[in-house]
Amino acid sequence: MSDSFRTGGHVFGIHRVVSPAGVLPQQADVLDASLPAWDNELVLDVDTLNIDAASFHQLSLDAKSDPAGIAQRITDIVGKRGKMHNPVTQSGGMLIGKLRAKGPRYHGPVHAEPGDRIATLVSLTLTPLSLQEIRKVHLGKDQVDVTGHAILFESGIGARLDGSLPDRLALAILDVCGAPAQVARLVRPGMTVAVLGAGKSGMLCLAQAKHSLAGSGRLLAVDAFPDGPQAAARMGYAHDAIVVDAKKPLDVHKAVEKATGGAMCDLVINTVNVPGTEMATVLAARQGGRAYFFNMATSFQAVALGAEGLARDVECLIGVGFAPGHAEWAMRLVRTEKPLRDWLEGRFS
Repeated sequence: MSDSFRTGGHVFGIHRVVSPAGVLPQQADVLDASLPAWDNELVLDVDTLNIDAASFHQLSLDAKSDPAGIAQRITDIVGKRGKMHNPVTQSGGMLIGKLRAKGPRYHGPVHAEPGDRIATLVSLTLTPLSLQEIRKVHLGKDQVDVTGHAILFESGIGARLDGSLPDRLALAILDVCGAPAQVARLVRPGMTVAVLGAGKSGMLCLAQAKHSLAGSGRLLAVDAFPDGPQAAARMGYAHDAIVVDAKKPLDVHKAVEKATGGAMCDLVINTVNVPGTEMATVLAARQGGRAYFFNMATSFQAVALGAEGLARDVECLIGVGFAPGHAEWAMRLVRTEKPLRDWLEGRFS
């Protein structure tokens, strides 16, 4: 492939946009994932897709949890769009692959050589992707083993895997690695913090919040199913394990009001992978508090209009998945927090 690179590729990947013209790859309806690559791109042989939790949940519901049905829906999306961009949830995920080729004009942030294993840290909604086969769908892990190739633009970020963690576990962590880094920015000692959703990203947020609270404040783990909040409490990542459905905002408000003696929360972090949880997040926060939505099932129109309609003075923040050093931050958190690592390994190894 070293002799067959195309020339003239744009740093932001707009040369890969098929339609509509003039947009960036994430906004595009269709991308071109064909080879040969341009000389400022990386080509990855893809092993595993980590599908965004909201997207995998939607695909599972649509296919009635049938692995073959989920595989067919992913195949159809990628075949039509040239990327894994779920048209219902508008979300993607990320992937792990082996670096096959590096363009001679590539000067991007990924420091790797052919043969290195790479986890992309940009969304599948902007990553050109071609699939030859879906080998296995991992229910409960939101992961799919595949054969195919992907393109990483010169502007795209990724992490070279050093083998210190199993690939499947590393993929799960890196998929949501922006969450703990952002939580570290938001949480201060003495705060009352609630995390809605006690799955993978929720548990990472709870573990980071515990560190940031530095032995003060209060930490609430909230989920519709008891296993997550109870596990968080056992591991020391929650003072209160609250079992309540975040799609029922009044029930959440009542439960948080009881746990906080009516004070409510300084910060509420939403990591739930289903739609309809916006108002529970807003109502769990105190007046003048913050709500942080690290959740691709969120309707931001519902957040803004619902908070306005309830006269809630809550600062609402979008969960951007990037922060400088976020991958290293998340990996370090997992390596240093044995209970967290054991819990994640039980689910993803």
